[in-house]
Amino acid sequence: MIRRLFRTSGRELVLLAILVVAVVYLGLTTNFLFYTARDGTLAFNARTIQSLLANSAVIAIAAVGMVMVIVAAQIDISVGSILAIAVFAAGYLDHLGVPPLLIIPLTILAGAALGAFNGFLVAFARIPSIIVTLATMTVFRSALLAVLPREYLGNFSKGFRALGLTTFLGLQLPVWVMFAVVAAGAYFIANTRWGRTLYAVGSNEEAAALAGIRVRRVQFMVMMVSGAFVGLAASFHAPRFAQINANEGLGFEFVVITAVVLGGINIFGGSGTVLGAFIGVLLLGLTKTSLIFLHLSADWEKFFQGMFILVAVSIDVLRTRNPLARTRQRLARAAAQPEPTAAGQEPS
Repeated sequence: MIRRLFRTSGRELVLLAILVVAVVYLGLTTNFLFYTARDGTLAFNARTIQSLLANSAVIAIAAVGMVMVIVAAQIDISVGSILAIAVFAAGYLDHLGVPPLLIIPLTILAGAALGAFNGFLVAFARIPSIIVTLATMTVFRSALLAVLPREYLGNFSKGFRALGLTTFLGLQLPVWVMFAVVAAGAYFIANTRWGRTLYAVGSNEEAAALAGIRVRRVQFMVMMVSGAFVGLAASFHAPRFAQINANEGLGFEFVVITAVVLGGINIFGGSGTVLGAFIGVLLLGLTKTSLIFLHLSADWEKFFQGMFILVAVSIDVLRTRNPLARTRQRLARAAAQPEPTAAGQEPS
């Protein structure tokens, strides 16, 4: 049973072990987990865990959508620009007096519309997703800057701010939303028919089409759903701050993709889990937090992110090549063997 668990979830278990070891190390060498109170007793530092989870919530929600995109062998590097537009859309809706609970679905629709634009170009115009989203990453943000009356937005209502700051059992509302989205996304991808089609399309697009899967529809849907998840993330990101500016989402796409690939999603498509991506998000968040406790420069954060994605992609390349190499070796050995002859006859 243990061997089977490791075979199916080996990458996730390794990442989880690394996460636990890192937390224990920080707990033993810094005040990441415990600190000395005024009365001299050792107290649990719950604020660091709360902050880590709160800062990871937006990334994790968007990462669930990115998992679907990459599993289907696509990529979306416009999510940072989509986040910026959705954040400002949420802020302006609040200024117009729209109820906070109605802002959430409207912001999701805004993100889904932008994702659908990407999906149409990818699925039906047959333009590679990396080209489409590289272009829309610039187009979306430039359009936002062109129409903004000012480069920042603030003075939000108390109801709107409550979406990002309300706490329940010591955790902010976005954290509980993150848990719900990750759990639902993990179940959906692993246990539904449509979830399984993502893996089929990402593994072999031609074989999936021959099996009756509407590949273009799947490609369109994953891009649109990714935008919807970014919209959901934005509706809880904007209320956390007293003011938002036009630089929202800069570099967001790199963080999300790094977390997803680090979490075991094969960059070439066809494999990976939402749980692994979630652990990848937590590892990135812990890396950023640990720099503060270890008194290291914040510049190291980008260094480690780059190293993470290089290592993860290298592992995916080796995993992809090795089965092909073994297949070629078996075929070569079979071709080198002499043909069987009838009894009593000499081979020609």
